[in-house]
Amino acid sequence: MVFNFGFLLFKTLYTMVAFPKPDYTFNFDVQAEINALLSHKQHRNIPAKDPDKLLVATWNIANLGLQQRNIDHYKIIAEVLSWFDVIAIQEVHENLEGLFQLESFIGTNYDLMFNDVGGNDERAAFFYDANKVERLQMVGELSVPPSQLRHIKISGVTEVFTGFDRNPYVASFMFKDKRIVFINAHLFFGGESASEMNRRGLEAYAVGRYADLEKKSPHSFADYYFALGDFNIPKAQPGDPIFDALTNRGLVIPEHSTRIASSIMSDAQYDQVLFFPDTKRTIKADGVFDYDQAIFAALYDEKPRSFKGYCRYYISDHRPMWVQIEF
Repeated sequence: MVFNFGFLLFKTLYTMVAFPKPDYTFNFDVQAEINALLSHKQHRNIPAKDPDKLLVATWNIANLGLQQRNIDHYKIIAEVLSWFDVIAIQEVHENLEGLFQLESFIGTNYDLMFNDVGGNDERAAFFYDANKVERLQMVGELSVPPSQLRHIKISGVTEVFTGFDRNPYVASFMFKDKRIVFINAHLFFGGESASEMNRRGLEAYAVGRYADLEKKSPHSFADYYFALGDFNIPKAQPGDPIFDALTNRGLVIPEHSTRIASSIMSDAQYDQVLFFPDTKRTIKADGVFDYDQAIFAALYDEKPRSFKGYCRYYISDHRPMWVQIEF
């Protein structure tokens, strides 16, 4: 039986908008590009799958289902996804075609789960290796009951929290004898105005508060809680208001987060995997996979100025982030 908790959806004025489609065709050999990615995977020290360790990733795959990727692009994305045991995906469009394309290429041992459409015409999803982890009963969307909204507050912020633009998608799994909850979030972005930054900060605090309360509850469902996804954090370091709000209740990040940006277009560290300090000892390796440093080399040589625009449209403007866990 699957229990849905806190189920609440609402639309905003924001909808997913496709990036500009390149006005040219670039022909490539998909296996050659996958081989380049596999070589770069070794360079970035992404470990091979291990029966005693869990590889977890998060990836915002830009406008998945909205932008017109072709089969070879889906094969490339699915190849990267297949390196990991559990993958949280953000920016899944209401149109599920792109997600189902990935499902057809990632491998028969993977199962797929996704939520309903929320703000921005957007869903979240998980792929997981059903041979490696067992999906547990608790799955649903994180929402804050009206009676608890007043507790979502940040010092110096006068805006009132009224709920998430896109409710984080919560799923639970068993690995070995440990129960794990993953909170798959894509926080409100909007813009850089003070009110929109404050709205994002309140959402960040609400995620951290939920994880903290669940972990400390005498009725806690899981042994470990992870928050992962696109938190739209410009800088994952103290002093950044979104980072401070997200970590206010005790969540921490891997040390890698200050090195490679998760955006291909800037040095922003939007995407993160967070956990509590007592979980840190279980993190055996971590990193960001800068796929754009390995792929489509011929295109970069031919059209260096439009290279990132091509990657952004056909792969993503975000890079996947990953951690390896051993209990």
